[in-house]
Amino acid sequence: MILGYLQKIGRSLMVPVAVLPAAALLMGIGYWIDPAGWGSGNPMVTLLIQSGSALIDNMGMLFAVGLAFGLSDDKHGSAALTGVVSWLILSQLMKPEVVSVFLGVDVADVPAAFGKINNAFIGILVGTLSAAIYNKTHKIELPAALSFFSGRRLGAIAASFLMIIVAIILLFVWPTVFNALVMFGESLIVLGPLGAGLFGFFNRLLIPLGLHHALNAVFWFDVAGVNDIPNYLTGAGTPGVTGMYQAGFFPIMMFGLPAAAFAMYQEAKPEQKQFVGGIMLSGGIAAFFTGVTEVLEFSFMFVAPPLYLLHAVLTGISLYISAQMQWIAGFGFSAGFIDFFLSFKNPLAVNNLMLILQGLVFAAIYYFSFKFLIRKFNFMTPGRGEAIEEEESEDGTVATGNKHDILAAKLIDKIGAENLTDISNCTTRLRLTVMDNDSVDIDGIKALGVAGVLKPGKNDLQIVIGPEVEFVAEAMKKAHK
Repeated sequence: MILGYLQKIGRSLMVPVAVLPAAALLMGIGYWIDPAGWGSGNPMVTLLIQSGSALIDNMGMLFAVGLAFGLSDDKHGSAALTGVVSWLILSQLMKPEVVSVFLGVDVADVPAAFGKINNAFIGILVGTLSAAIYNKTHKIELPAALSFFSGRRLGAIAASFLMIIVAIILLFVWPTVFNALVMFGESLIVLGPLGAGLFGFFNRLLIPLGLHHALNAVFWFDVAGVNDIPNYLTGAGTPGVTGMYQAGFFPIMMFGLPAAAFAMYQEAKPEQKQFVGGIMLSGGIAAFFTGVTEVLEFSFMFVAPPLYLLHAVLTGISLYISAQMQWIAGFGFSAGFIDFFLSFKNPLAVNNLMLILQGLVFAAIYYFSFKFLIRKFNFMTPGRGEAIEEEESEDGTVATGNKHDILAAKLIDKIGAENLTDISNCTTRLRLTVMDNDSVDIDGIKALGVAGVLKPGKNDLQIVIGPEVEFVAEAMKKAHK
């Protein structure tokens, strides 16, 4: 139950994170035009960079709104409004000048933690609480005299009072929590490049659970004082240091995993190469251009865990090397070519062309190590197991029509329409809630050509589809009505 809820939080975090590419695009173009002046004396560049900064500087609020909406039962706009109201009240009450009144001290003596309240951690806390109170209140019907405030309007009102209680608690708790987070971040910061390598290793290990977002927030955003992504995008960091928790991902996403995909394609049985080639080609292109890697990772994560462990180790090594050598590039969304190109003239980019050379080396390592291990231990990577046959309808004809509708219908059939209770998705995965996981035809789902299937909880089912997952999810919702 707890793991399932954490999975929902991880999924909902993708809502606010999805705006980062816009910030990266705006600021990236601005840096390309004026890499030295950052817009000083250039109104157009100032417009671009400041527009991107508007998103980066308010990530806490975006996290609060995104989670409030994403975790709500009905995905109604009123849930997002509840998140906005909660964030505005809590952030106002936690301002140093307001806290000084509560604590009866001068503003200068207010703990430093309250100067860092606008961060991803508080945003996640506010969004989670906002969704919880919205889900509890949005169906409540008040007496006739107060009926205007019934239903979805009640969530924002109730959240207003809840945030006052939360603010009182945070007065005493937040400094301790903040200091602990800072100590955790500093424990890796002091390790320098080794700390970056350890971050990369654990980042990949948490992918199967969908809990890597929590680790990312510590190093990529302003939770423990690292704030690697915003500092890089805004040029507010230190050359050669800022970006060290991002740069090493480029050789993996753009070169390593696509090379592993090619190795898995080559090791597939001849009769299955065409089918596997389609999956690996689309997954490799997505990884190279956008840095979205789950399609490839889930294709071998569970059928060959040693390969995935190797992948995590290589990711850690890559981050260590780039940090040690000070080959720096950053991203707004993920470590794909688009972000690499946009960050090329960022003021904090250092020897970033060397990441391409590093990537080519890692491509060779991934290709030959995957190829060797697959043969040596006969790992059942895609195309090495039983042949995947095209499914036919009851009258013996192959199903036709919109490919998303066809896949949705087949998935519902394998899961069971009555067994399926909730349908949602993140960037690449269908996230489903079922009454009985044991009755799901897992082998049948895998035979449909999906990249992976996993059961994170008793009633939770995830199916890795790829970048087209949103269309499949919508088709499933329509077919399941």
